[in-house]
Amino acid sequence: MSTRTPRWLQNWRERHQSRLSRWLHYVGIPLTIAAVVVALVQLWQWRWDLWWRPAVLLAVGYLLQYLGHRVEGNDVGEIILVKRLLGKPYQAVSPRYANRDRGPDSSTPRAES
Repeated sequence: MSTRTPRWLQNWRERHQSRLSRWLHYVGIPLTIAAVVVALVQLWQWRWDLWWRPAVLLAVGYLLQYLGHRVEGNDVGEIILVKRLLGKPYQAVSPRYANRDRGPDSSTPRAES
């Protein structure tokens, strides 16, 4: 069995180096996933009157993740996707962390300005 860290997790850790940002994501991501689960359960039970529960979970989960990216100093993942599709510059890794633990000629996964 390999103990190698998956590339997606390495990328995620590189984009979330601030301790506060990581903790905001550790709370926000499960809330966002819970919103989908709650919505599906409520739809299955035909509970349209409780629409606000998954909506609040989703809003709070995304808000926490957004705040994490503001603290970190980089763009949110969905915004990066849109900017990439439009050919716009984006900040995947905060400039303060971009060259940490790397040589000066290393590349980071961000677009050229």
